[in-house]
Amino acid sequence: MRKISVGLVAFAAAASMALAACSSGAPAASGSATGAASSGEKPYIAIISKGFQHQFWQAVKQGAEQQAAKDGVTITFEGPATESEVEAQMNMLTAALAKKPAALGFAALDSKAAAPVLQQFKDASIPVVAFDSGVDSDIPIATAATDNKAAAAEAAKHMCELVGGSGTVGVMVHDQTSRTGQDRRDGFLEGMKANCSGVKVLEPQYGKGDANISADIASSIIEANPDLKGIFLANEGTAIGGIKATQQKGKAGKLVLIGFDSGTDQINAINDGTMAGAITQNPVGIGEQVVAAAVKTLNGETVPKVIDTGFYWYDKTNINDAKIQAVLYK
Repeated sequence: MRKISVGLVAFAAAASMALAACSSGAPAASGSATGAASSGEKPYIAIISKGFQHQFWQAVKQGAEQQAAKDGVTITFEGPATESEVEAQMNMLTAALAKKPAALGFAALDSKAAAPVLQQFKDASIPVVAFDSGVDSDIPIATAATDNKAAAAEAAKHMCELVGGSGTVGVMVHDQTSRTGQDRRDGFLEGMKANCSGVKVLEPQYGKGDANISADIASSIIEANPDLKGIFLANEGTAIGGIKATQQKGKAGKLVLIGFDSGTDQINAINDGTMAGAITQNPVGIGEQVVAAAVKTLNGETVPKVIDTGFYWYDKTNINDAKIQAVLYK
């Protein structure tokens, strides 16, 4: 098992106010600020994630709220209803800018699309801390994230061992626009090439992080490749879809499924043998570090440009270890 060290850092803000919900029908933000930031109240930090529906994002939110209470700041936390709604996320970003927060935490669905709006935050002297997925810009003062290429390469190493260095392996990724999607895809492909070049790796497929779409794609991969030995599933929604497909096709336990993240469905699938193992991040730690980095910046402190939040490989042999249990989210 490999561990990447967890660095702390975070994110802070100006005065209290509510983050307006956008037209996408996204869940209401946590926190209860209303109106523009006003003097004399706690600094306000707006946090916009890539989504809100998966347990991963709920764990990030929990960490952010814990750190906000510790640092004496107010936050709101919101994200689109699904991780394919780039336009909805851009609307949230614009709405957050209008509220003039002290700082912004942002996980981009599209690493390029957000750049113009982030420039407006910079022009308004509002510091930005990226998290989970970086952006193609030097505007963020820091990015708190898993080393996704290294994590996916670790997944590839286990895949090679489990498929025996031969056969065919599928790759399912949540998207090809976010940095996480790109890095997990590329890290896995590079890891497979380095560790088992004799395995045929299929062209990556993209399921939008949606369990149902991913299940359909996984079913097609299974049907089209009778020599299929395994599938890499690059995020929580994609993994749930892969689990469903193998169960529906009578392949549970017969294909090597390796996932990413650690919600209840993946934990159950590992315990019952449907999934061989997965990479877990440290979502609570990510949320804490976003807020901490912002607060330090607002206090005039310097923060690292890259905050490595760490990862672990887990499977049936170590899932009950204390250090693994500490970073699983249910």
